[in-house]
Amino acid sequence: MRLRFRSPHEASGAANRFAHNLLAFQRAFPVISTFALVLLLLPATSVNAQANAGDPSAPLPSAPQAQSGGTVPQNGSGDRPAQQTKRILGIIPNFRAVSTDEKLPPQTVRDKFVDATQDSFDYSSIFIPAALAAYSDASRSYPEFGDGAAAYGRYFWRTALDQTDENYMVEFVFPVFTHEDTRFYTLGRGGFFKRTGYALSRAVITRNDAGKETFNISEIAGAGAASGISSLYYPSRERSLSNTASEWAIDIGIDSLSFVGREFWPDINRKVFHRRD
Repeated sequence: MRLRFRSPHEASGAANRFAHNLLAFQRAFPVISTFALVLLLLPATSVNAQANAGDPSAPLPSAPQAQSGGTVPQNGSGDRPAQQTKRILGIIPNFRAVSTDEKLPPQTVRDKFVDATQDSFDYSSIFIPAALAAYSDASRSYPEFGDGAAAYGRYFWRTALDQTDENYMVEFVFPVFTHEDTRFYTLGRGGFFKRTGYALSRAVITRNDAGKETFNISEIAGAGAASGISSLYYPSRERSLSNTASEWAIDIGIDSLSFVGREFWPDINRKVFHRRD
């Protein structure tokens, strides 16, 4: 982040570009809405970790393998791990999250396309672009867009397109060519820090279609491609390597935080909201 600016216009442009980058919070909103609740799980998580440490027969935490068929086994305590839901808090899309120990067949090209489309055009996908467009319009982020309803429309379609660009690049275009699985496999076992580290690592480690761990080309290259595409339909003064690189890094960082929200959501849903699977 730049701390010095040559002119008020440059300072305003950088601040407004930062607001534009907040669009990535569409993907990280589960963290914002549930982080405080995660803290409530720390005591229970610590107790479980100590219990497992003292019980040689307790299963070791490991990432679930993507295989076809099968059922969800129970854990060592007799209770199966909390299950993922299709939405977080009943609103936020969570379609690509896979419950602990759930065994699924490999993703097809159609599966990847459907997942990207669901994330891009779900009814909830309008909220963040609409809010950011209103903010950008009110603060005249890009004077070239003018004023009034027409200006708002120009802001809105660009922020919505930013969201769609990244979804399709990260979840469909690159995964098809790299044969990577775009789903998030919940670890669901182990201590808080172990599970958090696992979730954060999913930004750089994923599974291929054969179920083996591999470098997450789709996330890294897909986010970069989306950032580059985004620069093409914003005013020319925003088309700089530094702005593109900044947006790229922010997108990857926020995606990794969103994985943390998905990792702990099943526990929150069960222990805080007392909802059974």
